[in-house]
Amino acid sequence: MFDYVIKNGEIFDGTGAQGVFGDIGVSGDTITAIGRIEDAGNAKIIDATGLSVAPGFIDMHTHSDFTLFADGRAESQVHQGVTTEVMGQCGLSCAPVCDHSHIRSVSPWYTELDHMPHWHSYGEYLDALSQVDLGVNVMGFVGHGTVHKAVLGDALRAGDPDEVSRMTRMVEEALDQGAGGFSSGLEYWPGILAAPDHLVPMCMAAAARGKLYATHVRNRDTQYDLGFAEALATARQSGARLQISHIQPKFGAPRHAMEHTLEMIEVARRYDVDVAFDVIPHDWNNTLMASILPQWAQEGGVDDVLKRLADPECRARIKANPKPMWLLVKAERWSDIVLLHAAANRELVGADFAEIGRMRNCHPYDAVLDILAEEGENMLSVFWASRSFTDADIDLCLSQPECGVISDTIAAASDGILREHVGSITGYGWAARFLQYYVRDRSVLSLSEALRKITQIPAQRLGLEDRGELARGKRADICVFDPANIASNCSARYPRRYASGIAHVMVNGQLSMHNGLRTNINAGAVLRM
Repeated sequence: MFDYVIKNGEIFDGTGAQGVFGDIGVSGDTITAIGRIEDAGNAKIIDATGLSVAPGFIDMHTHSDFTLFADGRAESQVHQGVTTEVMGQCGLSCAPVCDHSHIRSVSPWYTELDHMPHWHSYGEYLDALSQVDLGVNVMGFVGHGTVHKAVLGDALRAGDPDEVSRMTRMVEEALDQGAGGFSSGLEYWPGILAAPDHLVPMCMAAAARGKLYATHVRNRDTQYDLGFAEALATARQSGARLQISHIQPKFGAPRHAMEHTLEMIEVARRYDVDVAFDVIPHDWNNTLMASILPQWAQEGGVDDVLKRLADPECRARIKANPKPMWLLVKAERWSDIVLLHAAANRELVGADFAEIGRMRNCHPYDAVLDILAEEGENMLSVFWASRSFTDADIDLCLSQPECGVISDTIAAASDGILREHVGSITGYGWAARFLQYYVRDRSVLSLSEALRKITQIPAQRLGLEDRGELARGKRADICVFDPANIASNCSARYPRRYASGIAHVMVNGQLSMHNGLRTNINAGAVLRM
């Protein structure tokens, strides 16, 4: 009758309801009973006494587009209860491309593989990913930056109407081939070139198919209101359902920025704009280090950028940029900025740039530009992190019923081909830290409310009707954890430590973690929408 019965746990169904004690029966990949199960038959029993049972966590904002090809196990995610993740965010996706050789240029954390699959279209990309043994379920968004590059390469312009039409057709094809939504990254190259006139046609393609438009907005600091107003205007014009990614303002924004932004969203809703948002559950912000370069310095691709970095006059212009992506750089808050990932400079990972400047006997800004130059063709895989957010802003967002919680990271592993890769300082512990710091330690949310933000809310927003809740007929994606001991163990110096407090994780009815240990089962699937 049942393959597994999870017994005697406190069940949180993901809806925000308080926990109730009971059992869950699993048959195949589906929950077939919930309540008290007296006759378990020949089922394997999982004793959840003293533990909480929740839907598997859904991370609706990741950048695992390429790392899952290199290592599909998604160890960093599975170890903290994640069973589904959504990649292709911030305008970055691995497809579509016009030529196989272009995959590297649209793939942060690109890794050389012995057997590199080939693809051009988004459907071919999902076909290739489907051949990988995945530890988590995966949905992908198609990125504006990627379709822009497919049409315009690295030209310093946003595209004329004919070129925007070509981009829109590529977005339509990707959505029809299984992409779950469309994303933009308007602080990144080439998204920084685009205006609503360029984005609205592509967002209309998502709207026509009932799929989300997720955006990393422009300017979350001094001109935060312009950036958020642009996102709302794009959604209003196109009719797209809007998801504002990692909404918390950055260093340099006025104190009222978060409250004002929520007021703007409320007004937009009154006029029928469908908008929601999510937050990263910590004060660290991580991104491509090359994004600190001004627009003109990024034109033409990596080889041209390297030439500019070697030119003293160009360097001086770069450093004089009055509006860098992080105002922490302009304020010279170098001790609040940490090198997160590099290939040629691995020994510096975890050090802040004040320290790196001292080690290299140079100004920290010169150290930044030197490291980018030294990384060469791997420049777009160099990541850094900064203390850019505040708990007060995150707390305010979490108090909003529609707010989701995300990682903004990659699926990685502390062993194997990805052992040196890091997506964010808390990439190995974002969900654990959320439940530890904001729920248990500070009581910002109740456990039931917090779980809803990483289960039902993202499932409903993404259109995953069979996931995100514990109920009969739903997919058996389940996390069993100890709420008193769940914890993130990673830090800037040691970012690859797995979370603790997770007892069992089930993906599509199969155990990927059992009694606190990772199994060799990878039962995830590509979710074509």
